[in-house]
Amino acid sequence: MALYKTLTISKTTKVLIWKIEESIDELKEGIILSENSKTRLDSMKSDLHQKGFLSIRHLLKELNLTDADVYYDEFGKPNLKNGSYISMTHSFTFTAIIFSDDKPVGIDIEKQREKILKIAHKFTPIEEYKTIANVDALISKLTIVWGAKESLYKIYGKKKLQFLHHIYVADFNFADKKTTGEIRFDGETTSYTIEFLEFEGFTCVCAY
Repeated sequence: MALYKTLTISKTTKVLIWKIEESIDELKEGIILSENSKTRLDSMKSDLHQKGFLSIRHLLKELNLTDADVYYDEFGKPNLKNGSYISMTHSFTFTAIIFSDDKPVGIDIEKQREKILKIAHKFTPIEEYKTIANVDALISKLTIVWGAKESLYKIYGKKKLQFLHHIYVADFNFADKKTTGEIRFDGETTSYTIEFLEFEGFTCVCAY
């Protein structure tokens, strides 16, 4: 089984990344799904989505958690019955989770693709990045910003939050692998730390 990477953020917070290289049958081995999860899995038309769903369950197992430990609220946000915090993500051949005993967390994996240039104006003031002349570097930076905003959106966990107007990501240098972000909504501002890494044409961003 393909646990790809483990990142220790702190004593209480961990990131686990899985590279999907198995068949659906192989991924079904060694995990037990609740009836709800079996129904969800059966309703997925794409093999890729099924593999993503199952590989997430293997990541839970790495943390001594099971499918039965997870429940989804009215907004579709995953929660843990023991009161700890979790966030999950899937993109093509990679899945990841971030787990924390003591703080809300969010995570996102994105494939680095040129199409982000076309939608950038919808989630960030694109003029902030006009100084980046190299297209690959711009795609990389915008993918990190999108992943950061997605991670913060997952922490908030409710509808109505807009990436462009309510979620802010401070500018950063690639070498730092870290920045900060804020959710400014309903008269309140909450600040978070954001970390990111790139591998095999993908970007993983987490917020806490």
